[in-house]
Amino acid sequence: MQVWRRWIFPILMVLIFAVIAASLVRLAFFAPAAEGAGQPGVTENQRAVAVQRASITNTLTLQGSVARDADVMLRAPANGTVSAVHVQTGDWVRKGQAIFTVKKEAEQDPGAQDGEAKDPATKRSSQQPPASYVEMLAPRTGKVSELPATVGQMTAAGEEAGKITPRTFHILATVEPVQLYRLVGAPDKARVTIAGGPAPFSCKRLATEVAEDGATSVRCAVPSKRTVFSGLPVELSIRVGQADDVLVVPTTAVKGGSGDGVVWVVEGADAQPTERKIRLGVSDGSQVEVIEGLDEGEQVLEFVPGSAAPDAEQNCYEISPGVTQCDPGMNW
Repeated sequence: MQVWRRWIFPILMVLIFAVIAASLVRLAFFAPAAEGAGQPGVTENQRAVAVQRASITNTLTLQGSVARDADVMLRAPANGTVSAVHVQTGDWVRKGQAIFTVKKEAEQDPGAQDGEAKDPATKRSSQQPPASYVEMLAPRTGKVSELPATVGQMTAAGEEAGKITPRTFHILATVEPVQLYRLVGAPDKARVTIAGGPAPFSCKRLATEVAEDGATSVRCAVPSKRTVFSGLPVELSIRVGQADDVLVVPTTAVKGGSGDGVVWVVEGADAQPTERKIRLGVSDGSQVEVIEGLDEGEQVLEFVPGSAAPDAEQNCYEISPGVTQCDPGMNW
């Protein structure tokens, strides 16, 4: 029994640990290559898809809100004195309606000096021309929100003389800068949907705006006959374009997205994917029209090499006790 304890058992333990160590070394340095590894062609994360025909409607949907149009400034029409005020603060006025009247300053006779009258027999009369009047007209239909003008008040041409708050509204929706490419050649109208509001309607004068901080937005005018309120959330749908029965590929397969792009063509099971330039057309965000560069049935990589694959295995590791970070798998 002592022989077993002193010699046999220790020798068996050494042999067992040696086998385990050899197995670990083999797995670490001499593991058999995975099926297809090291071989040319498409890997597991580089699925190929066929170029096919389909119809595409490029509709850009944005989230926005209703806002009242900005106040319109009233400006004095001439130098002079206010002779009459026709409306009060809070009144509704129509475009072109008179707000107040200014008695213009009389022009001085250029031949008169220090107010001295000239001899009527030898020089022009010093008689001043009759006073003239000019009206301040409302530039927009709306409510008079400010009107400090009073009878007898002096005015200077172009100075601020009040405000009108229009009764018109517009839709303002934020758009990502990259989506501006989809708005190239867009129509001048969009479709507005208000949850719990009136039936969907069209708004016109669609335009893109860039704020001082670089934020981009889309704006369009609400028809005057539509009842809306400031702050209402809306969905703005812009139908940018449509293409029927055209060649399409997934947008994930294309590097680029406006006008020109690059895809990776797979020409055989054992062939390396090759780059090819193509011309692009209408896109709906998931598929894009191929105008030139590919034929129906050709195979292209579903994802651009080097991009994050949505179903690729993530690489996760612990960066601190209890904190794990995962990096997305890539297409290579």
